[in-house]
Amino acid sequence: MKHLPILLSCAALAVLALSCKSKTAATTEVIPDVEISPEFANYNFNVECIGVDPDGSQTLRAWGQGKDKAQAIEHAKKNALVEVIFKGINSGNGECSRKPILTEVNAQERYDYYFSAFFSDTGEYQDYIMLDENRTSRIKSASSSGENWGVIVTIDCRDLRQKLIDDNILKP
Repeated sequence: MKHLPILLSCAALAVLALSCKSKTAATTEVIPDVEISPEFANYNFNVECIGVDPDGSQTLRAWGQGKDKAQAIEHAKKNALVEVIFKGINSGNGECSRKPILTEVNAQERYDYYFSAFFSDTGEYQDYIMLDENRTSRIKSASSSGENWGVIVTIDCRDLRQKLIDDNILKP
């Protein structure tokens, strides 16, 4: 009888510890179309490599911000292309080219006249990037300044490189 209160206390602590553990595991699960709390809304998410197709196309996860979902998705597409053209992909599974298409120093500023038109709302950038509708808009975060959306895109790097060569931006 003397040990009964101690045993009951230990049993209660064990049950409490197990219930706490299962709750934390459930909260870390990623759920499609989940909204991230506003404190992360201004976080700068990097473009990540998901894979490379045999034809050289790169599949990426990119992030964009806009006043609404459509604007954020277009911004994410442009962000992905900027990474591939000017910066190279430095995160993800490592299959994507880490080297940018344009390795010339300050190429973005030097050819601003070209890329301003290329990345305009009706620009040719749309010909070299395809949105994966099945995996689009999986993650959203909102703040007072707008919404961030993560999307999956595929960039036709081979044709994009050829376009830049044809337009005398990239030397063959």
